[in-house]
Amino acid sequence: MSSFWPVVLSEGGLVLRPLHRQDAREYTEVRRHNADWLRPWEATNPDPGYTLPSFHPLRRMLASQARQGLILPFAIEVDGRFRGQLTVSSFQWGSLLSATIGYWIDERVAGWGHTPTAVALAADHCFSALGLHRIEINIRPENTASLRVVEKLGFRDEGVRERYMHIDGEWCDHRTFALVAEDVPFGLLDYWQRVRNSSAGPVADDRHWPGGTESWS
Repeated sequence: MSSFWPVVLSEGGLVLRPLHRQDAREYTEVRRHNADWLRPWEATNPDPGYTLPSFHPLRRMLASQARQGLILPFAIEVDGRFRGQLTVSSFQWGSLLSATIGYWIDERVAGWGHTPTAVALAADHCFSALGLHRIEINIRPENTASLRVVEKLGFRDEGVRERYMHIDGEWCDHRTFALVAEDVPFGLLDYWQRVRNSSAGPVADDRHWPGGTESWS
């Protein structure tokens, strides 16, 4: 799976890359700072005995799954600093050629369009390098700012999945949004850049949200 992983993608000061051992200190600080902000949107495990692994076991687990071709786990780096994560998961090959994107970002760098850019980079990689046909993102209906971002990126609303994912201790409805490769013949990053350049208003406002639901394995 050497051609599948590792992968580094970049645009301006934003880089998607594998987690590094030296990210441990910044990862721990960012997670601690954003704990309350992320809690309403982040996937949880319904097993009461489960706890999210600390950084080093988590990094090893994600790297192992990536080497098996199961996920693409990226650190989001902004101007040289660790600021969040984006994971491509739920790969379906054969007649479907699809995957799901989940992500979270530090609230201190939200509001500058970093999350849409990260999603566009990952989606373009999946479409062009991996040959996928469909990308989906699942978002809680209450997350109005996040809904606005997928709208600006041109994702289609495919409706509500009732009690779809376990979030903050309960099974929560999610709305599913999707794109297929034909929707963005010149790439999603190109589409997003044209949206930003043509808009008379502010860029998609991710100031109060971490993004689509991030799934932990």
